[in-house]
Amino acid sequence: MAESAAVTGPPELQESYRACAAEVGRALPAMRAATEALPSGLRPYVDAVNAFGCRSDRIADEGRPAERGRRFTRWRTDTLAELASGRSAHPLRRAFVDTVRRWELDRSLIEEFLAAMQADSTSPPAIETFADQRRHIRRIAGTMTELWAPLLGARGPRAAAALSALGEACQLADHVQDLPADLAQGRCHLPRADLRRLGLDLTDLVRAAPSPALDELTEAQRSHWHTLLEEAVPATWLVAAECRPFLHTLLLGAQLQYDELTLLRSRVLIEGLAPLTTDGATPHRRVARPPGHDCPPGHDCPPERDRVPAHVAVIMDGNRRWAEARGLTAQHGHHAGQRAALRLVNAALRLGIRHLSIYAFSTENWGRPPEELTALFDSLADGIARSAEGLHALGVRIRWCGRRDRIDGSLASSIALVEHLTSNNGALTLTVCADYGGREELVTAAMALAAEAVAGTIRPEAIGQADLTRHLYVPELPDVDLLIRTSGEQRISNFLPWQLAYAELLFDPTPWPDFDLARLRDAVRAYAGRERRFGGALPAQARTGRALTPARGEGCTPPRP
Repeated sequence: MAESAAVTGPPELQESYRACAAEVGRALPAMRAATEALPSGLRPYVDAVNAFGCRSDRIADEGRPAERGRRFTRWRTDTLAELASGRSAHPLRRAFVDTVRRWELDRSLIEEFLAAMQADSTSPPAIETFADQRRHIRRIAGTMTELWAPLLGARGPRAAAALSALGEACQLADHVQDLPADLAQGRCHLPRADLRRLGLDLTDLVRAAPSPALDELTEAQRSHWHTLLEEAVPATWLVAAECRPFLHTLLLGAQLQYDELTLLRSRVLIEGLAPLTTDGATPHRRVARPPGHDCPPGHDCPPERDRVPAHVAVIMDGNRRWAEARGLTAQHGHHAGQRAALRLVNAALRLGIRHLSIYAFSTENWGRPPEELTALFDSLADGIARSAEGLHALGVRIRWCGRRDRIDGSLASSIALVEHLTSNNGALTLTVCADYGGREELVTAAMALAAEAVAGTIRPEAIGQADLTRHLYVPELPDVDLLIRTSGEQRISNFLPWQLAYAELLFDPTPWPDFDLARLRDAVRAYAGRERRFGGALPAQARTGRALTPARGEGCTPPRP
C-alpha cells in the first residue's frame, strides 16, 4: 500500500503495515474500504489496530476449543511481551506494536481485549441479560474502537464511550450476521432472559419455525441494537473534522444492517445478515417471504409487492430540530440527515419502490442563515461524492430536478456527472430536488408554452396536459403515489404540485434523521390500506383496503421504543 511508505522506519516495518492493510481487506473488506475516507497519513495506523483485532479473532475462533485456547494463550503472551519491550519480529504485530508506541495507545484496553478473547476462545460466554451481552461485546469490540481515539483526534470520556458504542454496534451486527452458523454449533449470543420470557430455547432458534415469539425475540435484539446506535451517533462529531467521514461511513453501515434486521425479523435465524459490500451497501435480498414462511394472522410481515407505491416522494424535514434537541448545530443535523437519505434509498430498494423523489433544497431555503446554507450544501456535496459509486453499484439512477443556474458550479457539475454515470440504471430512480420550487416550475413551463404559441408552433386552444408536462424540469417524472413528510408538519411546501395531484399524503412526527426502514414500511402499509378512486368509482377488484385518511396529528405508525 502506497501510504505505508509514509511511515518512518525500516523496510520490514513498512512491509508489516502493508500486511495489516491486506489482513483487514481479507477479513473486513467494508471496514478497509471505509478506511479510505481517512487522511492517508492515518490509514496505516488504523489498519494496524484493526488487523490486530482481526487476527486475534481468527486465532480465538478456529480449531477445537483446547487448541484455540493454547494458541491464543501464546498469542496473548507474545503480544504483551512485545508491547513491554517495544519490539516485535512478527510480520503483523510489528506494525501494531509500533502504532501503540507512536500514538501512546491505552495498553489497558489491549489487555482487556486479549483477556476477553482468551476466555471466548475456550467456551461461549454466559449471556443472561442485555447488560451481560453488552459487557461482552464491549470487551471484544468496544476496546478496539476506543483505541482509535488518539488516532482520530478524539478526547475525553464522552468520545471514548461513543467510539466504544460504535464498535459494539458493529460487533452486534457481526453476531446477527453469524446467527445461523453459531446456532448450528450450539453457540447463542442472545440474552437468555429474553428467551425465557418468551418461552423459547435453543432448539426453537435452530428450527426457526415462524412464530410471533421468534419475531418478538428478534425485535428485542433490534431494540438493544438501536440503543447502541443512538449512543454511537456522537462519535461522528467528537473526532477531528478530517476523520468524520470515516465514522459516518461506519455508522451508516451499522444502520443499514439494523434496517435489514427490521425487514427480516425471525428470518434472520435462518438467513443471517449479508455482510456489507465494500461500497458500504447491503446486498440485494428479495422482500418476498421464502417457502414455509407464510405470514400467520397478526404477524408483522412485509407489504405485498402489488400494494407497494411505484413513486414515493419525501419531504425530509426536521434536521435542525433533531440537532437542537441534542444541543448540536444545524450542520450536525444535516450530516445525520444525509445518512437517513442513504438509508431511505436502501429501504426503497428493499420494499420494491421504483421511483423515489426527495426534497433536498427548496427555492425558499435561500433565506436561511449563510452558515447553515454552507453546511447544507457541504453535506449535499459530500453525500453525492461519497455515495455515487455505491448507488451506481446498486443500480440506482440519480436525477436532478430543479434550477441549475444558482447552485455552486462545482456542485452542479458533480450532480451532472452522477446523472450521466447512472443514466442506464433501472433498479430505482432517485430524483434529487435541489433549488426546486413547484410554482416556479409551473411558471417556467407556462412561459415556454407561451413562447411556442407566439412562435406559432402550437395553437393555444390545443394546449393539453402533456404539453405542459414536457416543459417541466423532469418531464418523464411519473405522478407521485405516496408523499411522506417527516417531523410533524402537515403541508406540501411547494413540492411537486403537478405530480402530487392524486398522491396519498402521510405525515410522520419523526425528525428526518431518525426515519428508517420501519417508518417507510409502515407508510407503505398505510398506503396499501387506502382506497384510491382517482375521482371516480372504485373498481370492484380494488375494493380490498379500507379508507385511511389521517386526521390532524395522525400519520404513520408511532415509533417503537
